[in-house]
Amino acid sequence: MAIPYPHFTATENADMDAALLLPSSPSVIITQDNLKKIAAYKAVEYVESGMVLGLGTGSTAKHAVDRIGELLRQGELKDIVGIPTSKKTHEQALSLGIPLSDLDSHPVVDLAIDGADEVDPFLNLVKGRGGSLLREKMVESACKKFIVIVDESKLVNYIGGSGLAMPVEVIQFCWKFTAERLRRLFEEAGCVAKLRTFGEKDEPFVTDNGNFIVDLYFERSFGDLKAASDAILQLAGVVEHGMFLDMATTVIVAGELGLTVKNK
Repeated sequence: MAIPYPHFTATENADMDAALLLPSSPSVIITQDNLKKIAAYKAVEYVESGMVLGLGTGSTAKHAVDRIGELLRQGELKDIVGIPTSKKTHEQALSLGIPLSDLDSHPVVDLAIDGADEVDPFLNLVKGRGGSLLREKMVESACKKFIVIVDESKLVNYIGGSGLAMPVEVIQFCWKFTAERLRRLFEEAGCVAKLRTFGEKDEPFVTDNGNFIVDLYFERSFGDLKAASDAILQLAGVVEHGMFLDMATTVIVAGELGLTVKNK
């Protein structure tokens, strides 16, 4: 099935395990949002009628949710149940007429589609720069299949390699104490821990769950991901972190030269 995207045509290449999307005109400028949309549309091809779907959060996942709503309106998909990973996605899905539920009613999810902030060569992820990591991890850990959609700028050699934030959700109580313990935990990796803020007054960002986020920045690799995960979660005051390890079953990467599908 070709991806219905303006100005693009698709061909299958089994050797590369990819569908190459080529501009129909050399004057077409491929933006990062174009790439996100291409990857999202490809991911939705995995969706079948009758599925319980985890609906991701963020600029890339938004395209997938829009596409699911469109296919429902067209009658190409039926009997879909969506489980949103944030209040924002909940509102988006409702506006599109996507029937919604939760993990209490549907503890097993057939498929989730979401973006990522980093993807390493082993398909480990960093997620949560949009602030929804806890609900995302709850839904996506309950999935039979988890499809991650990214543009090629999100590929890294190691987790933390982008130099951008690896978020940790913490309770508000004594957050400075927790942030300092997190920094010291990764001191050898040159870690800097910063409270996430927003607005002109730099007010603390509050998650859908009423918590703060401490963003960790690394100068170099911090080594064993599983050991790092365990160490973070053992700290009192930490709710969850943004490393999604061994969870993605498929990663769809959109780049200027085409679309690559990587399977676990």
